[in-house]
Amino acid sequence: MATLGSAQLPAEASVPGRVSSTPVTKLAPRHSALVRVTHWITALCFFALLVSGSEILISHPRLYWGETGTDLTTPLFQLPIPSSRKLVPTGYGYVLPDQNGWSRALHFEAAWIAVLTGLLYVISGLLTRHFRKDLVPSKADLSRRALLTSFTKPFRFERPSAAEAFSYNGLQRLTYVFVIFVLFPLVIWSGLAMSLAFASAFPWSVTLLGGRQSARTIHFFVSVALVLFLFVHVGMVCLAGFWSRTGAMITGRTGTRKESA
Repeated sequence: MATLGSAQLPAEASVPGRVSSTPVTKLAPRHSALVRVTHWITALCFFALLVSGSEILISHPRLYWGETGTDLTTPLFQLPIPSSRKLVPTGYGYVLPDQNGWSRALHFEAAWIAVLTGLLYVISGLLTRHFRKDLVPSKADLSRRALLTSFTKPFRFERPSAAEAFSYNGLQRLTYVFVIFVLFPLVIWSGLAMSLAFASAFPWSVTLLGGRQSARTIHFFVSVALVLFLFVHVGMVCLAGFWSRTGAMITGRTGTRKESA
């Protein structure tokens, strides 16, 4: 062995022009560029939708079931918060002003950006077989033991192994499939059903949900489910290593190294 100061180098490295037989390591790719871009666009849109949707909800924190719902209608559910809209006296009696224009405009724009981004992600995922390779669980993932281990491991604050940095477990796969193909389509559908223009063009889609006010109630509860998913998702990222997982979603690579073949 040749030495350099106190460090030792392999004999191959001490001979000029000689190629080392030591395996070269490189960062293994984790996420494609399209997955990373659509992920962050969706995250920004979700934040904008959450802020604007909260303002719209606070203006009338009462949820109904059916086609109509007003202050004079018994609500299905009422949030324990004061309404930001107050009755305004006029020469013709009292009127209830509409929500602020900024919240509706922001909600509308962010929603359509999220929908188009989601369509791009789904089409790409189908063409590249991303869903089949990375999200559809295998039979082994769906075993009782595997699902139980996936569920209990975070409660023991056990960090994922190096191998798990490159693949989702069965519970994660089921959750992502449910969010992508059930919750997101349902929140989009119920959101569109509240639009008078959409309801006029496709009245059957509103009827299937039970009416415009039913669509609003469904929209609220699905949104709550998505927020809960967000909290769990961020918590799992922190448990696995916030900076390494966030870096993987930015650069496409994790801090885990794999030997090249």
